[in-house]
This record gives sequence, structure tokens and C-alpha cells, in this order.
Amino acid sequence: MELYNKVSEGCFIPKLLGCYEQELHHVANSIAETGYKNVVNIGCAEGYYAVGLTRLLPEEIKTYAYDINPEARRICKEVAIINGVENRIEIAGEFKSEDFEVFAREKSLLICDIEGAELELLNPEETPALAKVDILVELHDSLNQEISKTIMQRFEPSHTIEFIETGSRDINEYPDLHALEHLDQLLAFWEWRTGPTPRAYMTVSS
Repeated sequence: MELYNKVSEGCFIPKLLGCYEQELHHVANSIAETGYKNVVNIGCAEGYYAVGLTRLLPEEIKTYAYDINPEARRICKEVAIINGVENRIEIAGEFKSEDFEVFAREKSLLICDIEGAELELLNPEETPALAKVDILVELHDSLNQEISKTIMQRFEPSHTIEFIETGSRDINEYPDLHALEHLDQLLAFWEWRTGPTPRAYMTVSS
């Protein structure tokens, strides 16, 4: 995957290194084998996942990328063009809860990173269609300590949940960083997180 020369927000160097959110690498690999018809990325930013997964997945799978930030959508489009997948990604602005019903009709994966707003959006009691889609969500406990607990309680009746904590990085796996001062090495791995942001990979129970 080729990246644009800037991101819409957050870190850049970890994405170049390939260690960004490496705790999710096994999830990305499993996504390619799951047989999804649609991948829906809410809070797509510059398209790291929207474009990256589109490159990874079979051509018949459609990707939908949403972000309320116009600059993020612009960069996401540029990244899609750079990687030759612009015809396989539909980029739009705000995602609304009623849109879930459309994607619940087929096997779909929802990827959600919306800075704490997941607590409001991901509520299967208010939106029953959520019980029919797989979900990979970043949980912004640094903003509200109740987010992880609440989200998992909501989806335990309908989904199998894998709770994924943020792990450490091994400098020995990145020889290009060995010549740097220790602080620079640490900064190269820093993903601009101010507190805990675990993830939950929730798949519809059979």
C-alpha cells in the first residue's frame, strides 16, 4: 500500500513502518478469508483501512468509507487513486444509524473509529440491524471509561467478542531505527494516543 504525503489526523511514521495498530494484523488477515460482501469504514480518516483492505480483499467486495471531515475524504480519495482502487471505494460524509439496515442485508463488516461517538452509534436496542453485522471498533476508554464495558454488554447476546488490548513494539524488528536515539525510537512507534484505546472484534454468533 502506498500512502499520501500526509494524514488527516494522528500519526504517520508507524503507518510507514507497518507497525500501526499491529494488534489488528491477525484480524485483517481473517477478514480476507471471511467472505464479506461489504466493508464499511466509519471514521475512515485518510483511508489506511479503507484502502488497505480494498487492496487485500477480492475485487467483487465493495468498500464504503465515511468521514465527517472534508479534508479526510479528500486525502482518502487521493490514497485510493494512488493505489488504483478508486473505483471500488465509495467515499461519503456522515454515516447515520438508519444506514445499518442496508448493509445488514448481506454479510458485512463495520470498522468504526469515531473518537468516542461509538457509544451513541453502536446501540442494537435502538438499531436492531447491528445484530446482523460484524464489527471492529476502537473503544475510546480514554474519553469515557464506561465505553468498553457498555459496548460489550450490548453485543454479548448477539456476537462473539474478541477484546484486543494495545501491545508493545519490539525495536529489534525494525533495523532502520537502530541508529536513532532512544527517544526518537519511542516517538517513531507513538500512535498519538493519550490513553487506553482497546478494540473489540465482534462477529455475529452462529
